Amino acid sequence: MLNWFNNKSYPEFWNNYTSYFKNAQETNLEKVRFVVFDTETTGLDIIKDKVLSIGAVAVTGNTIDVNDSFEAYLKQEKFNSETVEIHGILKEGSIDKIDEKKALILFLNYIKNAILVAHHAAFDIAMINQILKSHNLPKLKNKVLDTGVLYKKTLSSQTINKHYSLDELSDIFKIKKHDRHTASGDAFITAIIMIKIITLLRKKNNLALSNLFYNSSRRGLI
Repeated sequence: MLNWFNNKSYPEFWNNYTSYFKNAQETNLEKVRFVVFDTETTGLDIIKDKVLSIGAVAVTGNTIDVNDSFEAYLKQEKFNSETVEIHGILKEGSIDKIDEKKALILFLNYIKNAILVAHHAAFDIAMINQILKSHNLPKLKNKVLDTGVLYKKTLSSQTINKHYSLDELSDIFKIKKHDRHTASGDAFITAIIMIKIITLLRKKNNLALSNLFYNSSRRGLI
């Protein structure tokens, strides 16, 4: 009876989202749906700053599915002219923008129970969780991978503490930086990086999904 009451205390879109986690999750690395995503924000303060846009693309079977993608621009209540030089998103303009709650509903419906992937994922996850908190909802339930942490799995112990930016990994893997500093562009670049990292890890051993989450140093985990 208590579980029924708790479920009913949340809006339908949240209950729909959490329903995807009730059954056993896929563990076959070839069949798992990863959603690689990025947020553009008004700044780097997870409490004060706001999400301007969310971009995402799915990866299944080590292949980017461009038909399974997501993009949303949010209406701006907070405006920081200094960060416009980075992301290029104006408060007004020709880009169609939606309110924060609608963007949240669409994003949750898109990701479902996928494993989320981002570069320096803690920040992007925190920004989404802040939106959830502002609507009196719990945090994201999805498992999370960070490409910065994943890349270190391919390296020797001597370089394990180095901090790798998205630009540095793009250069290492010779990836063209098209649409850099747009949410969708950065998500696509991160997806390519993820695939290249997994390819390298497969050359080292018989890779399983659990290996991607294991980190003996416990650094960088969400």
